[in-house]
Amino acid sequence: MSDYLVRAIGFNSSVRAFAVSTTETVGEAQRRHDTWPTTSAALGRTMTAGVMMGAMQKGEDRLTIKIQGDGEIGGIVVDANAKGEVRGYAVNPHVHYDLNEHGKLDVRRAVGTEGSLSVVKDAGLRDYFTGQVPLVSGEIAEDFTYYFAKSEQVPSAVGLGVLVDTDNSILASGGFVIQVMPNVEDEIITAIEEQLSKIEPVSKMIEKGYTPEQILESVLGKENVSVLDSMPVSFACNCSKERFSSALLSLGTNEIQTIIDEEGHAETQCHFCMEVYDFPKAELEGIIEEIKEQQA
Repeated sequence: MSDYLVRAIGFNSSVRAFAVSTTETVGEAQRRHDTWPTTSAALGRTMTAGVMMGAMQKGEDRLTIKIQGDGEIGGIVVDANAKGEVRGYAVNPHVHYDLNEHGKLDVRRAVGTEGSLSVVKDAGLRDYFTGQVPLVSGEIAEDFTYYFAKSEQVPSAVGLGVLVDTDNSILASGGFVIQVMPNVEDEIITAIEEQLSKIEPVSKMIEKGYTPEQILESVLGKENVSVLDSMPVSFACNCSKERFSSALLSLGTNEIQTIIDEEGHAETQCHFCMEVYDFPKAELEGIIEEIKEQQA
């Protein structure tokens, strides 16, 4: 089943909810970056949160999430938009430890507990919103819960999960976000809290074949969920050779000539998707000529 996201409301519009399956999407990131299991879990959880936060945006809006902790991963960067497209990378993809005391991947150790989670929302026309909070857990889901409460003043429950197979591939990945609206009745909050205390880990639900709709039904109760819409989700990168060519333009003629003299060509690589773009000598010389024309 291909990855997709659902948007829903619950308890007569007292709650808005998102749930998503990201097994293929996170699997694509794992293959491109050759992430080891603990990094896969950390990056996958962040990408899953990013997809749902992207779905909270509109039109061409996009956002960038950065998690910078004191763990061995070194940092995680995720981009997402309102169309279900997401990309991401970890600074150190090759991090893995023995399972923690709960028998789970030790994401907290890999990410670290000292650092920050920041979100930059780009609404176009140089209109940016930036929110930043300190890490409170390093387990990712708890950190996003804290972000929503402190930076956006929206009480939320965030569930994120990634299961990694013995061959390092992604066995299951997905998540949910439940957000209560202003003036919600205490009885509804209590009902949600009680249900959250009973449910299985979201990665287990995905592994069992739960759809995003069924995840929300497990969290809120089938009778309390009303699905609004759904959309496909995928790993997608907007890099291109043209973008890297523009970056080379900014180096200036002297530095490009040095590359030609010392290397004979330039090889660039996208951090997000690992795609490699090669610029042979003739193309570099063309870039130098373009710079000279702009300066003339």
